[in-house]
Amino acid sequence: MGEVRALGIDVGAATAKLVAVDGSGNLTWHHLEPTEVQVEEQAARMLARAQEALGPLNTAPLVATGYGRGLVREATRRVTEITCHARGVFRELGHGGTLVDIGGQDSKVIAIGPRGEVVDFVMNDKCAAGTGRFLENTSRRLGVSLEQMGEVALAATEEVPISSTCTVFAESEVVSLIAHGVEVGPILRGLHRALVRRVVAMIRTVGLRPPLMLSGGVVRNPAVCRMLEEETGEKVVLPRYPQLMGAYGAALLALEE
Repeated sequence: MGEVRALGIDVGAATAKLVAVDGSGNLTWHHLEPTEVQVEEQAARMLARAQEALGPLNTAPLVATGYGRGLVREATRRVTEITCHARGVFRELGHGGTLVDIGGQDSKVIAIGPRGEVVDFVMNDKCAAGTGRFLENTSRRLGVSLEQMGEVALAATEEVPISSTCTVFAESEVVSLIAHGVEVGPILRGLHRALVRRVVAMIRTVGLRPPLMLSGGVVRNPAVCRMLEEETGEKVVLPRYPQLMGAYGAALLALEE
């Protein structure tokens, strides 16, 4: 492991991620855990954990990103997720394109230029449809774990259309379908389709510049990836650590300091 030269922390709605990079910007260490209510204490504890694993980090600058970035006292700078995700993904994949970042509370579509610059972006942070929360709510209602939802959806041979784009109404629709004896698989397939179509509408707002790249925790769900490919006709490209791209980009920005 190379010497740690910079750190990036991404405090998202669902998970907090901490990344260390060496002098060449290679990702050398990372830690990820569910985001807690007391973000200040959590960030301090995560940094202490990094110090235990990596040795003294006194001189390593730290850039914070994510919705909780303002609460990270130790940060030398705070940068938006848009900039950090674009930087991390560009470094990881080596090219521009259209980046979709589906997080727990929001989703973003970022057009990245040939030099890694942010050309345009659109963000959905006012409505849970098109985010991980949309799947999380129905996961509890249907008694299917988040980890299994994608497989169950893809295994279904039929698909029940979910007409509501609002999470609250979609949940009512699901309850009604279950009451009418509709199987869980086709319902889940329809729910994933509704989420993906919401994201595709955002992609069209920015304009799809291939390749189509994905980051964020929701991309571990295989149905989201498959349906994005079906709806856009583009092959989806994934970085090695989709969930870490914001924190990685933050660490790369810290390294420039």
